[in-house]
Amino acid sequence: MRTLWRIIAGCFKWTWRAVNFIREFILNLFLIFLILICTGIYFQINSSSAPADVPRGALKVDLTGVVVDKPSVSNRLSKIGRQLLGASSDRLKENSLFDVVNAIRQAKDDKNITGMVLDLRDFAGADQPSLQYIGKALREFRDSGKPIYATGDSYSQAQYYLASFANTVYLSAQGTVDLHGFATNTLYYKSLLDKLKVTSHVFRVGTYKSAVEPFLRDDMSPAARDADSRWIGELWQNYLNTIAANRQITTQQLFPGAQGLLDGLQKVGGDTAQYAKDNKLVDELASRAAVDLQLTKKFGFNQQEHDYNNISIYDYPLKDNTSHDGNIAVVMANGAIMDGEEAPGSVGGDTTAMQIREARLDPKIKAIVLRVNSPGGSVSASEVIREELAAARDAGKPVVVSMGGMAASGGYWISTPASYIVASPSTLTGSIGIFGVINTVENSLDAIGVHTDGVATSPLADIASTKALPGEVQQLMQLSIENGYKNFLGLVAKSRNKTPEEIDQIAQGHVWTGSAAKANGLVDALGDFDDAVVKAAELAKLKDYQLQWSQDEPTLFEALLSQVDVSVRASLPAALKVYLPAPMADIMADMKKQPGLFDDLNDPQNRYALCLTCGDVR
Repeated sequence: MRTLWRIIAGCFKWTWRAVNFIREFILNLFLIFLILICTGIYFQINSSSAPADVPRGALKVDLTGVVVDKPSVSNRLSKIGRQLLGASSDRLKENSLFDVVNAIRQAKDDKNITGMVLDLRDFAGADQPSLQYIGKALREFRDSGKPIYATGDSYSQAQYYLASFANTVYLSAQGTVDLHGFATNTLYYKSLLDKLKVTSHVFRVGTYKSAVEPFLRDDMSPAARDADSRWIGELWQNYLNTIAANRQITTQQLFPGAQGLLDGLQKVGGDTAQYAKDNKLVDELASRAAVDLQLTKKFGFNQQEHDYNNISIYDYPLKDNTSHDGNIAVVMANGAIMDGEEAPGSVGGDTTAMQIREARLDPKIKAIVLRVNSPGGSVSASEVIREELAAARDAGKPVVVSMGGMAASGGYWISTPASYIVASPSTLTGSIGIFGVINTVENSLDAIGVHTDGVATSPLADIASTKALPGEVQQLMQLSIENGYKNFLGLVAKSRNKTPEEIDQIAQGHVWTGSAAKANGLVDALGDFDDAVVKAAELAKLKDYQLQWSQDEPTLFEALLSQVDVSVRASLPAALKVYLPAPMADIMADMKKQPGLFDDLNDPQNRYALCLTCGDVR
């Protein structure tokens, strides 16, 4: 018996030692992996400033993911991760608009770049002003005498917008140019909230402030439908006009409407590729192999890569345009406006205000360009940014606002101190209105036998999500919202040299395109980021100027974790990827845009200047 126990104990001892060894071995491997990655990133960062040789051939603009004003992870760190970890291209979700444009403009003057290939099969899109800005750079490249070729198995609307700037557009014989129009879609929760017995207390000012409608209705109100139909129609017309001009056809030929498209497809037996060719949407129908042959004839063949001579836009070495001694500061306000420090994909009121303050106190900075691409958000955070921008202007430094895809609600609030506002014709702006939402679940709890009770020194103190909202608190909230709206009108009226009554006529939560905003006096000029910079230099009386970008880089550890996640996912077989939990942004993209459903909205007074539908155009 004693021998048996000795054998069992020995088995447990050796098993425990084996488990310990495996655990320590795995941890040591992980530690070595981290050290190697950190060392690689360190040397890559230090060597990235050295100019790399650019092979003679084409610049391949093989954009993947989306283009945004300010990526959550800087393009520099994404590029390093791509080089070190071999990250799959489909995971490079965010590209800097300004890096893309700078690369195209640099390639225009690069003697080693003899042309361009737009390989857009993995490009997911961008807002229309961003597409227009990239298109401007593409036209400059083409006008320099260097050809542009666009290749794709099929083209989405965003892909085709950029492809239309090419000299030659190739399409697969089984492909399509998917032109269908724009639409907005919003989730509505009234019936759900009723079934859950959740009480939504909504406070708002503005006939067209549709951000609160999901709590009050199961569909769009007629006023919201009318307003959205107007601005989305303008965006679609801008889209058609640009492409029609690029392809030298009429907008009717480009998109004859749903019935016209069906009639045209019936004539060619449903052959979408032939329809695109017959209507001059594309120039040639060709397979990938045939296109490669044509590009090889143009750019030559690389024996090592077994491809035509080219360099990816992700590998193309950009000259360092950043400067710590620039005289025009560029501050980015990209994403929803939140109180506190900045988080990836949002505007932190404290962070942005600090960047503006640093520019205000820097004697080398003579002007500030605030790039706004935001649907708005917290009123208190918007006011923190606005106050700091007003202080910079009052200190004698011209402030020019460059509006991107959106500068609505809180995005317009922070723009009011500007000396000059430049918007794209397709910018969505205005949406001047305020709302507040407080949800309580006292009826939900009551239905399952849970009740809340207690004492308070006043009704204003007796606030809890588990109790009915006291009438005095509801009155206080409505007064606060009305006061916020009054202040909003006053700020806009003062900045635009109008009366609050005049502004109220074009406010009420109304969303305007940049063109309509210019006609209504809400912006000073139509243009892009370049025009805003030129105006800032003019106001500051600068003949020579250099930009100084104010933005926080993620820490090395944050970048490392991001790239490790990318690498791990990229290395898995496609069959296993479907079982992995998708990013929250992919699963909850629509619901996350709804106000009050998540904790992202953190205004201390529950007051928001937010445009719900501005960022949901598809």
